[in-house]
Amino acid sequence: MKTLRTWTLALLLAAAGAAVQAQALRPDVAKPLQQAGELLKAGKAKEALAKVREADAAPNKTPAEQLTIERMRGAVAQRAGDHAAAARAFEHVYDSGKVSGAEQAQLAESIAHAYVQLRDNAKAQAWVAKAVAAGGSSASLKQLQAYLQGASGDYAAVARDAAAAVSAAEQAGQRPSEADLLRLADAQARTNNPGYTATLEKLLAYYPKKDYWAAYLGRLPRKPGFADRYGLDVLRLKFATGTLTRTDEYMEMAQLALQAGYPAEAKKVIDRGFETGALGAGAEAERHKRLRDLAAKHDAEAKASIAQRATDAGAATDGNALVQVGYAYVTMGEADKGIALIEQGIAKGGLKRPDEAKLRLGMAQQQSPGAKGKAAATLRGVQGKDGGADIARLWVLLGAG
Repeated sequence: MKTLRTWTLALLLAAAGAAVQAQALRPDVAKPLQQAGELLKAGKAKEALAKVREADAAPNKTPAEQLTIERMRGAVAQRAGDHAAAARAFEHVYDSGKVSGAEQAQLAESIAHAYVQLRDNAKAQAWVAKAVAAGGSSASLKQLQAYLQGASGDYAAVARDAAAAVSAAEQAGQRPSEADLLRLADAQARTNNPGYTATLEKLLAYYPKKDYWAAYLGRLPRKPGFADRYGLDVLRLKFATGTLTRTDEYMEMAQLALQAGYPAEAKKVIDRGFETGALGAGAEAERHKRLRDLAAKHDAEAKASIAQRATDAGAATDGNALVQVGYAYVTMGEADKGIALIEQGIAKGGLKRPDEAKLRLGMAQQQSPGAKGKAAATLRGVQGKDGGADIARLWVLLGAG
């Protein structure tokens, strides 16, 4: 655990300097303390500590002079790495009854940091509690509190405190801090808390970084009840978020897209794989090229026949083929044609999987400038516990970003 945060130490040093200026100190106390402050600002902590001792050697010190000396001693000792001396000095100031609530919190936090360095976590925890009671809420105090809770194995407490911080921020209409969300996610992961997935979703919503997308999408297929047929959808999200990186993933996505009847999508994935170097190299290079040729062949055939397929789908007694052909149009870059057919299919009814059709409609709307405003509402309407609702929710997050 790192020592006291620089900004907190600066506040304590400023308080010590202000005390030197404000108190009616005799020259043999005031002068060496002023010099100590200047030396500390110059990064000369050991020399500064010598000046503090010089001030402390003055005879017949008043209580105010002694308190000012201890303020400076604590700040200097902290910077010098003498954590025991820092703790003693700051405790003297804290117990004097002469400090405000704000400075009490700063002092208590610095004492807690000192005891962490001295490997006395019990005392550190006690001083953290005092800092919180005095109104302390700094990021460094929260970090220290989480560290101590984690060191004690009390991840339930870490999760509780982090969840409270996240909830407070959201209720205030603010974005929770990334640090609080990460603390919450880590504590939940360590305790197998089912809320971990929801916390990851919050990280995606507020801080949509590739690492968080990779973590979430990596565990999504293992969610209880998640249907295998959504494997291609997981890969689609990886492709869209830039987290599809491995050669085997490119190959799997292309093959699944071909099997699903979307050769244009397969071709797009393969082309990206060749552009990034994930495909076209190594021992499997020839296999990659054969798959690229196959996708190109099927894509040409699909484009030549899609108009007739749309006509045939329109004559069917149910809307399943219309949804299929509609999304094929979307993969070919003709989102508006696809949307119209998918909507016709949903209206015709008789669908094997109505929620999946709604998912395809929402995904199609996201790709159309004219229909994009409807996409979130469509996707939020996807229900079920087989994975479709999860996929839809992630597309909403991605669209919002």
